[in-house]
Amino acid sequence: MTYYCKPIESNYFKANEGYSRLIDSIINNCQNGDFIFISETPISTIEGNLVDESEYDSNIISILITEIWCRYLWGYILGPLFGYSQRTIKNLRQMPKEAYKHKTFILKRYGLKHALQPTAEAGVDLSNVPGNYVSLLPNNPKKSANKIKELIYKKSDKNVEIIIIDTDPTYKFRNMYFTTLPQSIDGIKNNTGIYGYILRAFTKKIGATPLATTVEIGVEELIHMANLAEECQKNNSTNFFETIYNMQETFNTNYDEITVEMLDSVKHIPAVIIHK
Repeated sequence: MTYYCKPIESNYFKANEGYSRLIDSIINNCQNGDFIFISETPISTIEGNLVDESEYDSNIISILITEIWCRYLWGYILGPLFGYSQRTIKNLRQMPKEAYKHKTFILKRYGLKHALQPTAEAGVDLSNVPGNYVSLLPNNPKKSANKIKELIYKKSDKNVEIIIIDTDPTYKFRNMYFTTLPQSIDGIKNNTGIYGYILRAFTKKIGATPLATTVEIGVEELIHMANLAEECQKNNSTNFFETIYNMQETFNTNYDEITVEMLDSVKHIPAVIIHK
């Protein structure tokens, strides 16, 4: 089956600004029956689901996790042993001291199971947000997806399907799909944390993780389309901020000095339209 992808371009979505601008962008480009794949970060930003990590104080546990567990054990032993990418290994070995506060927040909010993940803890996103803020997963992605679908229909009479996705992957072990993320669609075992992070070294990566969907469709087909949407985002983005380090390189500044104005100065692709 052939799928056609169309990126939705926009300026940076600001915290608590609401769905209106996102919905207008979708309506101007979609048609009945389209699948709209939306990244989780703009949804969380729009809904104000951000946290300022500068308000958290590091402690001995977060320091030990960062320095001993992440930087040395994973950066120099487990990462290379499990065949993780050179980029990931380099980032682990060069973790800044600001990571102490990040681990403190993860510990308090999600617990040790997620804090022990060397990277991508609980889907908390440090990229595409200003300063010391981080973006959490949407509180209720299913509710958000249904709300966006409803608002699009009310405003345009266009009936489309909404899928909210996260670039953190889903993996397949035998007949089980799993992700380290604390949320996912039915059919994908979630909230595996460090256990899933280790298991993934021995399993098959399927692709981006759907957090919520308004349409009933097979897991692998949905992930296949999510991968097409992610590829479309990358191919049509001048600056694809997959990690916080990409932002630092683009703006040539420390991550905690990145402002909303800087983020607003580059093109963003918060959503991709797919139709068959």
